[in-house]
Amino acid sequence: MDKNEASRFEFEFPNFKPRDASGNFDRFVRLTPIAKGWSDNKKYLAETPAGKKYFLRVSDVGEYARKKLEYEMLRAAHDNGVLTPDPVEFGICGGGLEAYSITGWIEGRDAEEAVIKMRASEQFIVGDKAGETLRKIHSIKAPADAEPWGEWFYKKVSARIDFYHKNGLRSEEGDVIAAYLRNNRRFIDGRPRTFNHGDYHISNLMLDKNGDVVAVDFNGYNLGHGDPWWEFDNISWGDEPPGPYHTGLIRGYFGGEPPDAFFETLSYYLAYDALAALCDTSVGIQGEPETGRRHLKNVLRWYGGMGRSVPEWYAR
Repeated sequence: MDKNEASRFEFEFPNFKPRDASGNFDRFVRLTPIAKGWSDNKKYLAETPAGKKYFLRVSDVGEYARKKLEYEMLRAAHDNGVLTPDPVEFGICGGGLEAYSITGWIEGRDAEEAVIKMRASEQFIVGDKAGETLRKIHSIKAPADAEPWGEWFYKKVSARIDFYHKNGLRSEEGDVIAAYLRNNRRFIDGRPRTFNHGDYHISNLMLDKNGDVVAVDFNGYNLGHGDPWWEFDNISWGDEPPGPYHTGLIRGYFGGEPPDAFFETLSYYLAYDALAALCDTSVGIQGEPETGRRHLKNVLRWYGGMGRSVPEWYAR
């Protein structure tokens, strides 16, 4: 946003108070609801009298602290050269009952919808660009006093294994995954912490009009800082990943073939996700039980029963 645009915005939205006395948004001439996504936040394409487009997100004020952190994460990434929507404003609205954020509007395509229609070579190129973007996000350091990653993450692993054993979920396949997690903690010990997007999934990326990858939706479940390699495990439970895209993502991030240690660490995170899928779907926390069982079987197949470190969908 240049200085003239900033001045017009300040004139149009002094101390942004998006709801008038009647409860209507009074600073935009048009609001188009956006239904995509998992959160219950209200999301809109918001247009001004001058024809400027913005993305408006409104949530309950009880989420204020979390939403403020998300907005600050977006700003940190944007200021570090990551291609994201422009962070414009954050605050309280709705008579103190709601929190809002305003960001720039991206004219482009949903990356997930675009990639499934592409040839393998085109999928790889999008993945390669997404990997370069993720590398920029991870160049932002974590606070110096952050808890050692291996200790923090293994607490999550232990909790999942305990849940698995105590809730009648045991099976031969599940035991293989649980044993792999117990026996390979070394893969995560000593891993660094960096700034994390939190949910760097293809559904949270867009392709702008130039075909460049734009990172959006920093309201990921795992907010904060963590092992940068953990962000490669965002494969939807029960799904088969688009191999060329994920191969491109990995190679774009590393600028070529990754080190062997990366694949070992990724196998650990995907094994954890397999156990998490089995646990959460079995008790109705998320999704259907069949989805969890299918994801566990998928991960075992990708890794040959956890006998190899490179997943079958990765093309060297």
